[in-house]
Amino acid sequence: MRKLRTVVLILVGIVLALIASQIRFDLAVKELKAKYANAASKFLSINDANVHYRDEGSGPILVLLHGTGASLHTWDGWTKELQADFRVVRMDLPGFGLTGPDSSHDYSMKHYGDLLAVFLDSLRLDRIHLAGNSLGGRIAWHFALAHPERLERMVLLDAGGYPTAREPFALKLARNPLTRALARWITPRSLIEKSLLEVYGDDGKVTAELVQRYYDLTRRAGNRAAFIAGANTAYDAEFERLKHLATPTLIQWGAEDTWIPVADAHRFDADIPNSELIIYEGAGHVPMEEIPERTARDAKIFLSVQPRLDRGLY
Repeated sequence: MRKLRTVVLILVGIVLALIASQIRFDLAVKELKAKYANAASKFLSINDANVHYRDEGSGPILVLLHGTGASLHTWDGWTKELQADFRVVRMDLPGFGLTGPDSSHDYSMKHYGDLLAVFLDSLRLDRIHLAGNSLGGRIAWHFALAHPERLERMVLLDAGGYPTAREPFALKLARNPLTRALARWITPRSLIEKSLLEVYGDDGKVTAELVQRYYDLTRRAGNRAAFIAGANTAYDAEFERLKHLATPTLIQWGAEDTWIPVADAHRFDADIPNSELIIYEGAGHVPMEEIPERTARDAKIFLSVQPRLDRGLY
């Protein structure tokens, strides 16, 4: 029994040592700003959150919303392609990027929508085009339902909204009561790389620099706790109201999306009365990041169409 006890203690010690070796502490906001903010970066205080955003270009207003685990950098390609024709406004949503956690710890669709409304009011943005990917797409169409008068047109890229059996590994860790506490501190770089390899259709585009940016901003003070809170937020079934969505909508989807099935793209197209659908072969869950030139070109064509005033239709 003494030998068995010794073996068990040794094994427990090894397990604890392995866990301890994977602990990654938060990174200071000042350090991250020096690396990931630039001359275009601005900060706006909304509900105790210091929202990081960029406002670039001129023309019709296009507001961009990123997905879970991402930041406004996911739209770098689109901004480069579109800022000559649009005023491109993008933010780090609360809980992500340099913005960090929301003091209310509320990551519901309503709260995100209310914050977006305050953000637009603060910048005096009335009528806008709105585009969102994944979580950002879900926020976008919820906002369109709540504030149809504020939107001209909308682009949904691999948007969330329908129930699905698929669940990324990181979300499983955050939702499991046994691993939730560990997910707050144990964030190996390999986990971030694994997630990016899952969301990209072309693994060759997942560079060391890309992984490092996602990894660093994930470790922004408070972001991991916010991710866990968001992962455990119950969303309603408002997708049943999509048939009432009045905003003309372009649906863009990566054919190789392993996080949200391409079948959902067809569901959005069927449920939204005034919609168009483009499927991109070879692309994954973040087509605007993986193939920015093609997706931005198609978005520009869609957003530039003028209303047919004689019939009141687009």
